[in-house]
Amino acid sequence: MKKLTLEKILQSQGFGTKKSCRYMVLDGLVEVAGAVVDDVKAEFDPAGLNFKVDGEPWQYREHVYLALNKPTGVECSRRPAVHRGVLSLLPDQFTARDVQPVGRLDHDTTGLLLLSDDGNFIHTQSHPKRHVPKTYVATTQDPVTPELVAQLSSGVQLNDEPAPLAAQARQLESHQVEITIDMGKYHQVKRMLAAAGHHCVALRRTAIGGLTLEALELAEGDWCYLDAEQLAKL
Repeated sequence: MKKLTLEKILQSQGFGTKKSCRYMVLDGLVEVAGAVVDDVKAEFDPAGLNFKVDGEPWQYREHVYLALNKPTGVECSRRPAVHRGVLSLLPDQFTARDVQPVGRLDHDTTGLLLLSDDGNFIHTQSHPKRHVPKTYVATTQDPVTPELVAQLSSGVQLNDEPAPLAAQARQLESHQVEITIDMGKYHQVKRMLAAAGHHCVALRRTAIGGLTLEALELAEGDWCYLDAEQLAKL
């Protein structure tokens, strides 16, 4: 990659305007390779560059790909209407570089959520024609029955759908059923359960494709970068 000044590198990573990033360098807040760099004309190859800003370590990334274990009461919106926005769980730099949720989870649905500033990635992952399987664990008000599992597996009719929608389903506990869908219709899991005569009292997404929340080991509200191997599982 072409070498860039630190102010341009910092700006590209969401640390502020070019002017504010220049003053960060002049004020001695930026370290590269363990040494403070206060020369605004100094240039670096940004690819994989590790640096510190005010003592906090960062790595240059052309795009960021994140996984978040979304808690309840959080909206997947840049402009939340009622509840706090999901971007409030991330460092401010990600908001500045226009990181967005890949798809949405309801404010009361928890679990695995992807975020990125790569428009092509967001579009590809969100496109309905890709049929990316997404797995959920639903907690029901009434006990899960073999009849419910069979009905979900064979297909249930939703009011605004031309044909019944089916899902892979298996019982986990007395009031929990695991459901995998590959379409992502509006409130699909909740509506499928309702069509089968069951009320969903809690919903958690546990996997997207082959990427599982369990493997990421994220506590609720925590996030992590996704590497190439993890992205390939999507």
